[in-house]
Amino acid sequence: MLAADAASLDVGVRMRTPYRAEEWDMDRRRLLGTAAAAAGVALMPGRAVASGDGLAAQVRPCLDRALAAGAPSAVFGVIRGGRRYVAGAAQEGPAPDGRTVFQLGSIGKTLTATALARAVGAGRVRLSTPLSLPPGFTVPRGETRRITLRDLATHSSGLPSLPVNLLAGADPYNPYAHYTLEDLAAGLRQTPLGDEPGSAYRYSNLGFGLLGQALAFDGVDAMLRRRVAAPLGLSDTTTVLRPDMASRKAIGHMAGEVVPDWRDRVLSGAGTSMYSTVDDMLRYLDAQVHPERSPLRDAIELTQRHHFTDPATGLRLGLGWHFGTLSGGRTMTWHNGGTYGFSTCAAFERRSRTAVVMMVNTYSDAAHTFDSLAFALLDELVGS
Repeated sequence: MLAADAASLDVGVRMRTPYRAEEWDMDRRRLLGTAAAAAGVALMPGRAVASGDGLAAQVRPCLDRALAAGAPSAVFGVIRGGRRYVAGAAQEGPAPDGRTVFQLGSIGKTLTATALARAVGAGRVRLSTPLSLPPGFTVPRGETRRITLRDLATHSSGLPSLPVNLLAGADPYNPYAHYTLEDLAAGLRQTPLGDEPGSAYRYSNLGFGLLGQALAFDGVDAMLRRRVAAPLGLSDTTTVLRPDMASRKAIGHMAGEVVPDWRDRVLSGAGTSMYSTVDDMLRYLDAQVHPERSPLRDAIELTQRHHFTDPATGLRLGLGWHFGTLSGGRTMTWHNGGTYGFSTCAAFERRSRTAVVMMVNTYSDAAHTFDSLAFALLDELVGS
């Protein structure tokens, strides 16, 4: 089975194993402390989108394990054999269902990558196009070449995980909220590259944030809604928490305490402030396993192609998506996400048209805590 780390404040992945990446460079231990694992709790199934005793029996243990690992609530969604199934569980109160709103985290990077693929398909840019920003934004460059849009979408730009000046004055529980375009311009002037562009995998929220700005400067959120979410029917996948969504939103937790949702006006292309639901993510994953039925077929196919291999670890990437190997040798395509209140993971196996999405309303700093449940479930579904 594929090994992978838990999501970090990154909203994404950090390289602790050859398969995972995470990005927060601050010492999170002083924030997190030690969260005690919850005792086993009886499952409280959520709303089922599709029935099926077999799927229910396979999802149920994952929900129980998520609660036992400290999640106040959890919801899983599955696509298998043309059917969809959703179930949720909670420590107390109503269980979440497919319409419950969570912060999505770095899974949102794959939407930004899809927007890039659409721009490539329309002939507006190429993957080899150098990163360009408006005057006043100094783009770091390597000794041999400039950063390209492909480099940003494959975490091979050499940029650091976060802006060098992000943490100055940051709220540790809402670290992107204060950051402005002026701060970004100032930070870029001080930013060295850790590697030559295109030479190594270095997970970067900054890189994906800049990719969003390169595609739609100061209009990233509207661009993602218009170019990706709306065509795919993802009505609840947005950075704007509408009143009807607020009434369905899970409360984020860290170490047992309620924490605020993340806000981000600048680097949102990295997924830092996006919301979604399991129902929306199942629509999104259905488009990934059946791109021929999607209005974004060409863009989705482009994101799933192999675009970069890290020479040090062998990690393979598409645009935004990471590739791993299931126990039967099949390729798993995946991305996780996390904010300081939520952990998410989406994974699919294209040949069998099987997909899994998981959302919990807590952050965990422990490797494999929640992501491994989604990976194990996908492995079981593909192998059964």
